[in-house]
Amino acid sequence: MSSTQVQETRQAAPQANHSQPRGKFILWTLIASVVAAFAAWLSAALELEVWVMFAGFIAWFTRPTALRHSVAAMLCLWLGIAVGALSHIITGALIPSLDHMALPVVVFLVAILIVGLRTHSILGNMLAWFLGMVTFFAAEFDLAAASFLHLAFATGIGGLAGYSCQTLNRRFAE
Repeated sequence: MSSTQVQETRQAAPQANHSQPRGKFILWTLIASVVAAFAAWLSAALELEVWVMFAGFIAWFTRPTALRHSVAAMLCLWLGIAVGALSHIITGALIPSLDHMALPVVVFLVAILIVGLRTHSILGNMLAWFLGMVTFFAAEFDLAAASFLHLAFATGIGGLAGYSCQTLNRRFAE
């Protein structure tokens, strides 16, 4: 990349707003911290994994520019959980015939799907898709409807926390 292209890229990229007044910066930080703490408490009180809730919180903020984008991110997260489960099943089914090549074949196919959707207006959030897959595999739950409801509910709390944080900060701290 030439220095002209680098400079054009820097000029086109959105810049962080470092001019936020100190009081608003502190208020924004406090609002986000209180919302995250409440979501963690609620998750623990409902006997849900707090880290799973944070997967929803993270997904919400992958594209926080508009409600539509954040809701789409949550959809991609949940679809990623489903694709993680499906890829687990397919890998297991392919092991007898492909042996150690089953996993790379399934990962290749899943990556084609997810990366191929990157320009789709609703389903194009690759980060949220892969976060969903990571959530499924890290949770190590059984392939049962209750497991998926558990993951959806816990990540949904995180998404709701993200929405609350975003709404409160736009109202009071921006």
